[in-house]
Amino acid sequence: MCGIAGFIDKSTNKKTIIKKMSKRIAHRGPDGEGFYVDKNIALAHRRLSIIDLTTGDQPMYNEDKSLVVIFNGEIYNYLELRAELKAKHEFKTKSDTEVLLHGYEEWGRDLPKHLRGMFAFAIYDIKNKELFMARDNFGIKPLYYAYMNETFIFASEIKAFLEHPAFQKEFNEDILKSYLAFSFTPTNETFFKGVFRLDAGHSLAFKDGQITIDRYYKKEFNEKNLSYEEAVKEIAEIMQESVNKHLLSDVEVGSFLSSGIDSSYIVALAHPDKTYTVGYDLPRYNEIDYAKDLAQKLNIKNTSKVITKKEYMGIIPKIMYHLDEPTSDPAAVALYFVANLASQDVKVVLSGEGADEFFGGYNIYRQDVDMGWYNKIPFFIRHLIAKFCRLLPEVRGVNFFIRRGEKLENSYIGVNRVFGDKETKKVLVKDTGLTNQEVTKNTYADYQDASDIVKMQAIDMDFWLMKDILLKADRMTMASSLEGRVPFIDKEVFKVASSLPINYKVTKENTKVALRDAAKKVIPTEAYKKKKLGFPVPVRDWMKEKDFYNMIKKTFRAKYTQKFFNQAYIIQLLDEHFSGKKDNYRKVWTIYCFLVWYKVFFIDEKAK
Repeated sequence: MCGIAGFIDKSTNKKTIIKKMSKRIAHRGPDGEGFYVDKNIALAHRRLSIIDLTTGDQPMYNEDKSLVVIFNGEIYNYLELRAELKAKHEFKTKSDTEVLLHGYEEWGRDLPKHLRGMFAFAIYDIKNKELFMARDNFGIKPLYYAYMNETFIFASEIKAFLEHPAFQKEFNEDILKSYLAFSFTPTNETFFKGVFRLDAGHSLAFKDGQITIDRYYKKEFNEKNLSYEEAVKEIAEIMQESVNKHLLSDVEVGSFLSSGIDSSYIVALAHPDKTYTVGYDLPRYNEIDYAKDLAQKLNIKNTSKVITKKEYMGIIPKIMYHLDEPTSDPAAVALYFVANLASQDVKVVLSGEGADEFFGGYNIYRQDVDMGWYNKIPFFIRHLIAKFCRLLPEVRGVNFFIRRGEKLENSYIGVNRVFGDKETKKVLVKDTGLTNQEVTKNTYADYQDASDIVKMQAIDMDFWLMKDILLKADRMTMASSLEGRVPFIDKEVFKVASSLPINYKVTKENTKVALRDAAKKVIPTEAYKKKKLGFPVPVRDWMKEKDFYNMIKKTFRAKYTQKFFNQAYIIQLLDEHFSGKKDNYRKVWTIYCFLVWYKVFFIDEKAK
């Protein structure tokens, strides 16, 4: 696991600039750094040594030094690819990085199609002056780029761009509307104007000032005709195989562990020596006892930490700095603390992200099953009911009738929606930017013939999973120089998950149905039965306490806040929650996280 950065321009002081960019992301790779610089390009690599500790340094070259690569991630099928490529190519190391070089020589731009893993890499053809970059199938590893002032810049984290003199830091206000709806940045355009993220499953080539982007991977849902028992068996086999692949390492691998099925299943399959858990001093938000119980039954070590309210409040600016872009997911803070805890013992941890999106873990997916009767009502009647409900205050239950009175494409933007269109107009000073339908239209176009549940899964994978969950997982682990691996998010696991009939995913009684029965075989507790908690965080309760309330109110009253928000309205949202009149915590927290992030990057003299 590492960090990469680079740029192409006509500057003469490339070595000085690239060293500064590398230093900005030193937390991603504290074990070493390496550079390649010529008249056209500068490349930097920060290394966290995990595989081939002695000869795996980067940048790395092919036999005749016509290609150079920098790479962030892990290729889990590199041994198989190495065996295939050895007949034609000479290997000088035991690292997975070298497979990229010889694979590119063999397959060219088709290289990413052969890879199984998490990756963001850049290969530079020195003779032809062509740069080729790619990002893994599901976007586990980040990659950003910008082209401004005749300079092409790329890096694992946007903050590295701040060190290049050609980079113009400018706030992109058009993203704010979408952020309030999704609770994260849902577009490939970012809050930094001119900076884009390369999408998952895509590659980019740059030559002679031209950017070419290609899609090499598209998620396919192909339901198979198989018995329930066969489905459970397939899940059990592919998950064990994926976990085994994710354990490939020359250093010790630990695991995060919560009380739920996902991390419990990973731990039961991997049986690591060390696991890590965080909790809070409020019992309903504390998973430590559940985790310790499982660890004890598996005879493995569990290390835990109780996060205090004071610690949580104090760390928010640092979290926003490491995230690069704001997210209002309160679990980001918990992830930071558990990653920091684990980093004191190990360099690699397994984690349970992706199971809900792949195997149908969200309760909203059950509405097609639970409320199927409502869909039998003629659409024009449901549409009239929805129009009436839009006139009502936003209260629990009303959104169901609104959603069911519209096509899914016009209503569903993901499991974590925060602000509706109507309220966004009240909150923002300028209601500019893309509509939600414009943001999600390409995903819906890809799956226009699929069932509603599959469409919802696709939306949640393309947005919530790839642009929030995986972003915070990468940043919060890397902030502590820790590699996070996610065995559920694997293209072979997806092949199995995407072939499951709908009723093997969700029923009236439960979610992740077949996955739970596969997990049941190896988990020695009843964690496989537990309802989804995510990373439970007591922000909702803390917001009703004076110190937490005052912290947020001070920010809401700040002068810079009025540039973006109707201050009276957002303070009203906060006051309503504080008094218990309404549950506005997600709305309040979404606004607050953005304002803290904005201050870190656009008001403070230098983001730290």
